[in-house]
Amino acid sequence: MITIYGIRNCDTMKQAFAWLDDHGIAWTFHDYRKSGIDSARLHAWSKVLGWKTLLNTRGTTWRKLSAEEQDVTTQSKAVQLMQTYPSLIRRPVVETGGGHLLVGFESATWSSFIG
Repeated sequence: MITIYGIRNCDTMKQAFAWLDDHGIAWTFHDYRKSGIDSARLHAWSKVLGWKTLLNTRGTTWRKLSAEEQDVTTQSKAVQLMQTYPSLIRRPVVETGGGHLLVGFESATWSSFIG
């Protein structure tokens, strides 16, 4: 079983859901905008993936932040920012039953990682 983390109405998430369904893969969904995300999980992900990989600096939420908020130089500050603004977490984040992590959606990568 895999868990997919993200925001339900995101177009990339919709592609990921469709891919999982098309490949008959069982999954659960955690909407971190509605359910939140704890700092321990974000710190754990950051240790594996790097906080710069998790922090979405291309979206509108990032562009709306002040220059002071955008001045992220530590994992702790990045995690705090992602908890405050969950849409700053890149999507999707996928956790497999074996504890492996994948960020973002690309069909070929998912085929080798999940399929």
